[in-house]
Amino acid sequence: MSTSTPFKSESSYTAMTPDHDHDVEAIGSHCEFPYCHQLDFLPFRCDSCHHTFCLDHRSETAHKCPRAGEWARNRRRNSVGRPTQSQSLSSGSNHSTNSTASGAGRRPNHANATQCSEPSCKTFVHTLQNTGVHCPNCNRTYCLKHRMREDHDCAHLVPLGARPLDIALQSNKEKLRLGFGRLKAWGNKVQQDAVPNPKPTSRAAQVVALNALKKNAKGDDKLDPAKRVYLHVEAEAASTSSKLPSADLFFSQDWSVGRLLDEAAKRLQVANVNNRVDSEDQRLRVYHVEGGRLLEFSERVGKVLINGNTVVLLRGVGPKQA
Repeated sequence: MSTSTPFKSESSYTAMTPDHDHDVEAIGSHCEFPYCHQLDFLPFRCDSCHHTFCLDHRSETAHKCPRAGEWARNRRRNSVGRPTQSQSLSSGSNHSTNSTASGAGRRPNHANATQCSEPSCKTFVHTLQNTGVHCPNCNRTYCLKHRMREDHDCAHLVPLGARPLDIALQSNKEKLRLGFGRLKAWGNKVQQDAVPNPKPTSRAAQVVALNALKKNAKGDDKLDPAKRVYLHVEAEAASTSSKLPSADLFFSQDWSVGRLLDEAAKRLQVANVNNRVDSEDQRLRVYHVEGGRLLEFSERVGKVLINGNTVVLLRGVGPKQA
């Protein structure tokens, strides 16, 4: 009689293959920022350069995006011809119904949200907890904490998607507006505070006034008397903080306006930092009262000024108006 061998049922278990470590790396993606390569289970894709980054490097500023602002330019191009806001509101109910049915109106989460553009902030915006605020000046999106221009240093940011020429023109126009606005305010104040002192009209009176100017004027005694130009020099009090408000000085007609400025600033004890700053806010300029304009540094004194003229030193009035 044959005996049957009892059937041994196979045990049910999960085999540990040598590639089990790769199963973990299959979840998420490595950050593509150089020297980081951190494995992030919820990676973020940049809409401009289309690379994948971790939480710390997801913003264009953080990963130094080589195509920064491209998403904004594309959105601006794609928005041409789209319905206006009023048209969108009129069809809002139908749009909400269709979005819900198609799944496009899904609730925002950490996978599709946008991080605040402030580099030091890691807050997600466009979520249920935090709404996003778009800044029209720098063309970036911020959380509620950094929504104000002062909070994210908007004045020093280059707008995303802006052309370099537009930035330069806008900056120059702003400097002209602020500078000549300050110059106009200074002129109005001088007119209000000035004591009526009409200039001499007769030829003899003009000669007497010029002789008095030459007698009181200070300057470099080594200059050729035949080439001297005698001027009334003033320093605008609000911007220069000079120790001497005005003085009668003489200069060489062969000098440039820039050299005249250096000498006048030294005589009036005005801080002159023109050779150490790039901003017009701290740069000194020479305003010709009779000519009604700012003089260029390269112009010759003998070409633009005559004896008895008045020049004023001002700071932060910007470039010469075109």
